[in-house]
Amino acid sequence: MRHFTASPLHAYPHGRENGGIHPDELEELFAEPTWSVESLLPPSTHAPDAPQVTSQQLHHLLRLSALPPPETLEQEQKMLDTLAAQLHFVGKIQEVDTTDVKPLRAIRDETAAAEETQTITIDSIKGALQKEKVIGHHYKRIQRDTAPVDAKNVEDWDVLGSAERKSGKYFVVESERPQE
Repeated sequence: MRHFTASPLHAYPHGRENGGIHPDELEELFAEPTWSVESLLPPSTHAPDAPQVTSQQLHHLLRLSALPPPETLEQEQKMLDTLAAQLHFVGKIQEVDTTDVKPLRAIRDETAAAEETQTITIDSIKGALQKEKVIGHHYKRIQRDTAPVDAKNVEDWDVLGSAERKSGKYFVVESERPQE
């Protein structure tokens, strides 16, 4: 399995150091996965580096979580194995080098251009402000125009109009993954 890293010596096989990948290299980059979820999971046999959780600790966690204790020893062992696998997974995630990676603030485009388009200014809400009128003298109350908005063109929008394949009221997305 080939791994690409952020290092200029490894990430760009043809010696490119300008921070970009040539379109011809994309096919090679996407040809094989660089990692899999399975690599984060513990082996089927008990991993020696897996954290040991005692039965006492499990019962304590269940009590703190207001969850019922296991009814049988088999259920308890299954819970212990699941908890050990989850702790192993978290440990593998914590090993990922996040040096020079900015923290994710939100799941959206956070580029400067996107932030500029998402910024609300007085100019961008001027239309809504013009629909308000101030009444009263001492306590100035704002009244908004309550006239109904004509949304006929929005309600009649054909959502599936540009879909290549449809199935009833749904659009169909083709998948390369074999059906199980």
